Amino acid sequence: MQVLFVGILNSQTIINPNYSLKSHETLRIIKIELKPEAAIFYMSIENRIENGTFCADRNISLIYPDGKKSKLISASDIPVCPDSHVFKSPGEKLDFVLTFPPVGKGIEWVDLVEECNENCFSFYGIALETDLNERIDNAFRLAENDETSRALASFIALADELSTGNHGILGLLYINIIKLSALSGDHKKAGEWYRKFKSSDAPRVEEYLKHLNDQGINY
Repeated sequence: MQVLFVGILNSQTIINPNYSLKSHETLRIIKIELKPEAAIFYMSIENRIENGTFCADRNISLIYPDGKKSKLISASDIPVCPDSHVFKSPGEKLDFVLTFPPVGKGIEWVDLVEECNENCFSFYGIALETDLNERIDNAFRLAENDETSRALASFIALADELSTGNHGILGLLYINIIKLSALSGDHKKAGEWYRKFKSSDAPRVEEYLKHLNDQGINY
């Protein structure tokens, strides 16, 4: 993942932002443009099935750390439900844009949530800070290069740093600490961090624990 900061008229562009959990495997946030007049999310989804369809409900919001919602202003290049985009074949991608009111100054993370009847999409704990995204990307690079101990140290340092503020990205950090600990055979550490996560006040902790449990990870 790469993150780019552009300081033009107080605008910020974040490429491939990190997040704690998402609903659809092939749904991506390509980039986010945070401008004085709007917050613009550039999205993409890849179809994996024959005759697949996708649409966006009108009821899509950014949810701030304090629980307040910022409603969708407009959606481009995607049908509004019940109308749907019908994919021609598996592997086809649909790129679309969601525009919201501007994100308030000092907001470090948001959730992106579609509230609908079925197959609703969501991203929890989207990190909006350039430095934080870069540090998380570096931890992932260490893990991908099989530098497990260094990756663990990086994720743990971030989790310790952000736990007092109950940052929305904590779910991602805890999940990776637990998984990397288990992968390295240190189930004692994995269990300690699992229980620490379970007893924490991290946002949406129950949903993250369910994600781990669904993968057979439970301590």
